[in-house]
Amino acid sequence: MYITIHMIQNHSPANLNRDDLGAPKTCYFGGALRSRISSQCLKRSIRLSSEFRDLLGGIRTRRLADMLVQEIEEADMKSGTRKKAVKVLKKCGFDTKEKAGEEGHDHTEMLIYTTRNAIREMAEILKNANGESDDELAKKFGELIAERTAVPDMALSGRMLEPGKAGKEVWKNRNTTVEAALQVAHALSTHEARPEVDYYVAADDVREHAEDAGAGYVDEAMYNSACFYKYFSINWEQLVGNLQDKKELAAHTVGTFILGAAFANPSGKQNSFAAHNLPDGIVVELRKSPVSYANAFARPVESRGERGVIEQSIAQLGSYMNDLDAGYGGPEHRLWFSPNGRHTLNEGESSFQSEALRSIDDLITTTLTRLGFEWEKVRQVKVDADALKAEL
Repeated sequence: MYITIHMIQNHSPANLNRDDLGAPKTCYFGGALRSRISSQCLKRSIRLSSEFRDLLGGIRTRRLADMLVQEIEEADMKSGTRKKAVKVLKKCGFDTKEKAGEEGHDHTEMLIYTTRNAIREMAEILKNANGESDDELAKKFGELIAERTAVPDMALSGRMLEPGKAGKEVWKNRNTTVEAALQVAHALSTHEARPEVDYYVAADDVREHAEDAGAGYVDEAMYNSACFYKYFSINWEQLVGNLQDKKELAAHTVGTFILGAAFANPSGKQNSFAAHNLPDGIVVELRKSPVSYANAFARPVESRGERGVIEQSIAQLGSYMNDLDAGYGGPEHRLWFSPNGRHTLNEGESSFQSEALRSIDDLITTTLTRLGFEWEKVRQVKVDADALKAEL
């Protein structure tokens, strides 16, 4: 079973996701230049959102040695604890290098994605290491990193971890990979979107001479405004398996992900543009195989008559879904949410079936009911609270 999520979201002028030149990311689709938000950017904004925070059990960092030391209370600290942690991590195949100008801050060369529970247990092992060799401690660390993975953010996004050759014995017969249950498409503007240039100045508040009348600072920044189609797909069985068959936690993860995807926006240049726009329409489907409706916008949307870009995007989405339903068959369940019923998805389409909802809470509640769960009950199921102490 796949839970697919489709969003139409119009953003006011913004630069939410920049390329190497500082311009909004773009791509060509259907022969037209489109605005784009990368899948990595979308996933991170959802994962670190306030809506998802209670389920955030994983952490991705190069500062694992620092975190291990921080977990050990000062009274229990032993001389050389930091050096010991660094040595053990090197035995695991995580080479470290001291950051320039920050003595004692040994950072691994790669990002290590593990869980807060695993870090807490590794700190206990380090604290109680009674004469155990670095090799023995490394094997214990490896076991925890490999096996302590049943947290929602890692279950959704998966993990790729490839330690160096020094950890060959530690990782022998151990799998460090977690297959992602979530797939995320790059968000694309439903219409042609070309970047524009913002010429801006900063004035000097203290002016003593006539020559101070001009700007104290002048620069340019690129931006655009676009209506995006966003697409997410969650493999339900994979998610449940990644969470070690904790189905209630998996259901909570699905509901919270939908909530986070609706409310979280990328942080790029938000202080300058404040593009805090919510989706005008969300489709949630339960189906046997995932289907993207991006090709509904291969022909760029154009405003027609009384329909603006939002209304026309929703109309093209609904028409394309109707055609695919007629040709291939529809999903087991399709739910349509537009705030207060503002927009209609299937205007007069005879073969088109969807259940219209007027609030995001109704959308999540109904989605989980179709999966066999009660939202009010499963939202109380959380990961170990002690594992969430570290600041984001």
